Amino acid sequence: MKESLPNRVSRCVIITGMSGSGKSTALRMFEDLGFYAIENIPPTLLPQLLQVLGRHEEAVQNGVAAVVDIRGESLLDDLFAVIASLKGRGLNIRVIFLDASDSCLVKRFEETRRRHPLSSEITILEAIGRERRELSQIHEIADVVVETSDLTLSQLRNEIFAKMEITEGPLKVIFTSFGFKHGIPQDSDFVIDVRFLPNPFYESKLRPLSGRDKEVQDFILSHDGVSNFFSALSELMEQVTALYRNTGKSIVHIAVGCTGGRHRSVAVAEWLGSKMPDNSSIRHRDIEKDTVVT
Repeated sequence: MKESLPNRVSRCVIITGMSGSGKSTALRMFEDLGFYAIENIPPTLLPQLLQVLGRHEEAVQNGVAAVVDIRGESLLDDLFAVIASLKGRGLNIRVIFLDASDSCLVKRFEETRRRHPLSSEITILEAIGRERRELSQIHEIADVVVETSDLTLSQLRNEIFAKMEITEGPLKVIFTSFGFKHGIPQDSDFVIDVRFLPNPFYESKLRPLSGRDKEVQDFILSHDGVSNFFSALSELMEQVTALYRNTGKSIVHIAVGCTGGRHRSVAVAEWLGSKMPDNSSIRHRDIEKDTVVT
């Protein structure tokens, strides 16, 4: 009878391969998907850690991704034994092996000025050859092998997830309204300036309200060309979010600004958020800061 892993951790991805092939980069990609990420863990510690993570919500719901590389002692024997043990206990475990050509690895080490883990007394190229020999058996048993020499970050992500049959969720979008007089949000990815829109501040009945109020939204939309602008903006946001997804981002922060951050930017942020009800959130940074000028 198989022994089940304690408390529901059911999926583990082991990322291994050549030093300089992109293992840490791949780990961050899984972390962005919600996996509990572990950098450079000795294989023998993995079963105990998975037991502890059985009480960690993120690890239980999404899985665990761990980098295991040549720095781990007794890598071959320990890793083979651990994989067999975990599979025997009912864990869905996949091994990803990242590789790259010798010339590419040498170039990466030279560009980053980093020392190869095995090159204390030998050249980088000799260390790469030794590492390749030591990892040859792991290369053979890997579930997924990815050659990273000529891949961009987005291509690497796409290839790994395609071979792992992992479907990414929709891009999360944060819409933040703000006032230019208070400064642009420093962590914004994309900024929209809506100071050209008709200003409700100059309407005495609308001045005390904010862009959350229907009266303000209707006032802005009632002016010539605004409806067409909103349609064009909607199409632009589709293109922008698609391109950001291709860069590997899982969250994009779009800031919408008017002068004070109370009327126009708030209304536009609310409208944009309504177009993405399932994968967006709306924040109004400056809505209460200044009720005199917008």
